[in-house]
Amino acid sequence: MGNLSFMNVLLNEHVPSPIQELQHDCLRQKRVRLLVKRDDLLRLHSASAFCGNKWRKLQYNIQEAHRQGQGSLLSFGGAFSNHLAAVAEAGQAFDFQTIGMVRGEEVDNPTLRFCRQCGMHLHFVSRTDYRQKDQPDFLSVLQARFGKFYLLPEGGSNALALKGCAEIVSEIQAQLQSDFPTHLAVACGTGGTLAGIAQKLHGASRLIGFPVLKGDFLQRDIERLLSDTTTGALPVFELQYDYHFGGYAKFSIALIHFMNRFKADFNIPLEPIYTGKLFYGLFDLIQKDFFPPGSTILAIHTGGLQGIAGFQERFGQLIV
Repeated sequence: MGNLSFMNVLLNEHVPSPIQELQHDCLRQKRVRLLVKRDDLLRLHSASAFCGNKWRKLQYNIQEAHRQGQGSLLSFGGAFSNHLAAVAEAGQAFDFQTIGMVRGEEVDNPTLRFCRQCGMHLHFVSRTDYRQKDQPDFLSVLQARFGKFYLLPEGGSNALALKGCAEIVSEIQAQLQSDFPTHLAVACGTGGTLAGIAQKLHGASRLIGFPVLKGDFLQRDIERLLSDTTTGALPVFELQYDYHFGGYAKFSIALIHFMNRFKADFNIPLEPIYTGKLFYGLFDLIQKDFFPPGSTILAIHTGGLQGIAGFQERFGQLIV
């Protein structure tokens, strides 16, 4: 397994991620500042899948797996999972065997090809079995089949992941000091990134999550994550449910056009699963005067750009 001091140096090489302020007529007209925390630039190399919020979620988990003397990492995800791609690349970089339990029938796409190239062993499970991924009996079956492994939950969201994501707040405080934003915004899948931020924020800003999945279950999931890792009253946050575009991996041409304009205007690439929906929602809310004049919004760019290749292969070259 990789040397722990080497891991620490490499994982902290690009921290803190930079903050970039956007300039746009809409922002000037509404008297609102919009900053972007460029966690997409936390990565091993320019085409890395081990980046963004996956970098933060996995950092302390990798160190813990090494401390325990584990040789394998096992986790769960869909066929286009950014998380599985990140685990695969992290395993390759830090000398762990990796096992990916993929939801649904066997398919081939750029994400899964990347996982295999990184040495991940992929196993496809039925959607019925996949729903048991958190059940002790099911995990015991996996233990008997694959031997000893360090378990990473779907999306990587656990207490150590929240610890890594909480560091976003400390970085912002150091970078902006007294000019701390009035609002923080982040896209939400499993909710781990938002939960980690909420733990550290202590109400210093209004925290807004943009769920990319359809349904109202995320509030409960985030509260469960927080209740497992927080003493006292749970931190306050809010969710904007109107920008999922029909659910996970669903999109519209309006979203794609917005993403392409965003890249042309600011030279910041977005992807259609998470960050495209986040910034579409933010600009829509700014236009609707959701944010009072004088507000400073800081949005977390959580990365996930590796997913563009799979999207383009499936739907055509829509993203410039």
